[in-house]
Amino acid sequence: MNVLIVDDHALIREALHAVLKQLKQEAVIFEASNSRQAMQLVEEHPDTSLILLDINLPDRDGFSILRELRDRYPTIAIIILSSSSDQDTVKRAFKLGALGFIPKTTEREVMLNAIELVFSGGIYIPSEILEETAAPLPPDKPMMRDSLKGLGLTDRQIEVLALLMKGKSNKIIARALDMAVPTVKNHITVVLKALGVSSRTEAVIKLGRMGWEASPKSES
Repeated sequence: MNVLIVDDHALIREALHAVLKQLKQEAVIFEASNSRQAMQLVEEHPDTSLILLDINLPDRDGFSILRELRDRYPTIAIIILSSSSDQDTVKRAFKLGALGFIPKTTEREVMLNAIELVFSGGIYIPSEILEETAAPLPPDKPMMRDSLKGLGLTDRQIEVLALLMKGKSNKIIARALDMAVPTVKNHITVVLKALGVSSRTEAVIKLGRMGWEASPKSES
């Protein structure tokens, strides 16, 4: 398993290296301090599984790097690292294809959970972003389940959605609900259409605004 850390600060790269080794002892970890080195390493190791990408690099805008990586290497999971965690920055990162967003102020244990979640096929959104987007349901509004049923979702599809909100991968959802993976995919397609969104990340953010807070931690 190849992992690439892209950050211009040596101390941060060293800290991330230690976190990754704690999580995946067998991982082969490469480091880059700028975009030129990063792209060269990815070209040399196209089988890279994960990239931890600092959004603020000295030689190039991190979002443009993210866009290029997504276009050229769509199978590589990318987690954005940033000193900023404002909603616009987070939303832009996910819109461009990131599977996780980790503020640099994140505690080590939370960072471990976030990286493990993405490794397992989930999506990590910082809890503080979910808290900012989540709003309590007004007392005169129906309960969340009734609201979702009002969109035409079945109880089974709502169960799938509940696990999706926790960042579970399709395989984990299938195992938890005792159904085939293609069936899970079909349910998710219906759920996204009902919510009027095009991705799992958009679904999490939209439901957060509706008052359904997702859990940022992965469960086995």
